[in-house]
Amino acid sequence: MSMLLERLKLEPTAQRQNLYHDKRAQWAMYVVAFGALATIPVFMGDDPFALNQFARYGVFGMLALSVSLVWGFGGILSLGQGIAFGMAAYGMGATMQMQYQDPEYDPIPSFMLTNELEKLPTVWEPFWHTEVGLILALGIPTLFFVIFGFLMFQARLAGAFVAIMTLAMLGAWYNMAYDMQPFTAGFNGISPPSSFQAFGVDVDPYSSMIYWVALGVLAALTLGTKALLASKFGTIIQAIRDDPERARFLGYNVAFYQVTVFTISGLIAAIAGIVWVMIVQYVSPTSLEIFFSITMVIWAAVGGRLSLFGAIFGAIFINTIQSYVGDEFQAAWFVILGTIFIVVVRFLPKGIAGLFEMIVGLVPYRGRAPTQPALGPRRASD
Repeated sequence: MSMLLERLKLEPTAQRQNLYHDKRAQWAMYVVAFGALATIPVFMGDDPFALNQFARYGVFGMLALSVSLVWGFGGILSLGQGIAFGMAAYGMGATMQMQYQDPEYDPIPSFMLTNELEKLPTVWEPFWHTEVGLILALGIPTLFFVIFGFLMFQARLAGAFVAIMTLAMLGAWYNMAYDMQPFTAGFNGISPPSSFQAFGVDVDPYSSMIYWVALGVLAALTLGTKALLASKFGTIIQAIRDDPERARFLGYNVAFYQVTVFTISGLIAAIAGIVWVMIVQYVSPTSLEIFFSITMVIWAAVGGRLSLFGAIFGAIFINTIQSYVGDEFQAAWFVILGTIFIVVVRFLPKGIAGLFEMIVGLVPYRGRAPTQPALGPRRASD
């Protein structure tokens, strides 16, 4: 090992370039990886339980992706990604529930009748229309992240203060969903009796279609985020992550970029919430639980928060272990999860992706030295 380190020190920089950082190789890896995942139903057959389970992994991958973007590349430790996820999930649950209700003969969900409501609440009226329901399910959490992010970052909050603020807000939304039982069904949750219908097609949660939907959405979000990070915007938010004061002195509106990346991550989590309800046909306050949002951060940390695909792999890796080990060890699972997190933080600060980077670095590779766009001065509005 010592001989290898000496060799790396003596070799010229051009000879020590890592294939892991080659942009073309990264895009090729993403295409190959998603192409391989797309073949799972072909080799696995029509196992409804497995297809539904893999679709859930896709949603977990979306959540890890949102954490990687906001924390790994934006430098914002948000413990409130569950806010957007839960709000969108409730919006989708309401949309699917109203698809089942009949406007004339059965206009009120049964849980509202149980809570002695005599008419459909006004806030539920827009969900009669599927298109409006989907817009609200995406738009409301996204708008909330814009406002909440503006209040935090315009005040120049950072680090642990942002984590505390997002965690407190998540707790507030959880209590609201739990206590407003006539409108949210409380701890019982909303269970739409039928699958989601769109364009005359029923999205069966136990078919290959739901797997294609989850994988397609995950691939689109991942590639879109990858392209965003490869742009000048991506360079700026990473510069702000490393040294916000220097970026501010160079003339960049730091608060604007922080709010933007925070909002985009919330949008990704909201999309995940919509797909989640399509898969499970159920939404409850558990979507807004504090532990669930903290677990998202653990997924990204284990997989590698500085790598989009690493974070996705971390989510799939942890949940696969939980599926096969969690039931057997039950309460001890949380100890196992905590141990995995501690080991990774101690020995693999870049997560599993960092280990992969070191392994790929051993492969002889000559390429052009990576270049980063310079951050030139710019007139700021703050």
